[in-house]
Amino acid sequence: MKEAFDYIEMKIPAMPEYVGVIRLTLSGIASRMGFTYDLIDDLKIAVSEAITNAVQHAYKKDEGGEIVVGFALYQNRLEVMVADSGKSFDLNKARDEMGPYNENSQIEFLREGGLGLYLIESLMDEVKIHQNEGVTVFMTKYLEGEQVERNVETIST
Repeated sequence: MKEAFDYIEMKIPAMPEYVGVIRLTLSGIASRMGFTYDLIDDLKIAVSEAITNAVQHAYKKDEGGEIVVGFALYQNRLEVMVADSGKSFDLNKARDEMGPYNENSQIEFLREGGLGLYLIESLMDEVKIHQNEGVTVFMTKYLEGEQVERNVETIST
């Protein structure tokens, strides 16, 4: 049985001034899902790093590329995808094609000192990277304590 989720997708120009638009959207989505302020900050930093990398490295200076950001809202987690090919996601296909990144990979994302990726991995629960026509970064953050809170409610009634 497939797990139910809501899906939101945004396409932005590959320009630094639009990173804040995604941060605001992400903040609203994560807040609505019940993430704590600290976890929302972690999400915003990680997603900003992935988008900033795409802005800086995906397209030539005057190419006018686009970045697609997808948010999959599940009961217990938020999955965020950042793709710099500008193409919309077939969410399930994209997920099936993803694998854990290889430290020896030649993706530019990993060659730029690796600090951005290190930061993303330290802030998110799961990170996968896929390179095809562009680079797609797939990040997952779980709602911590969600299961505990539910159990507390059932015990107290």
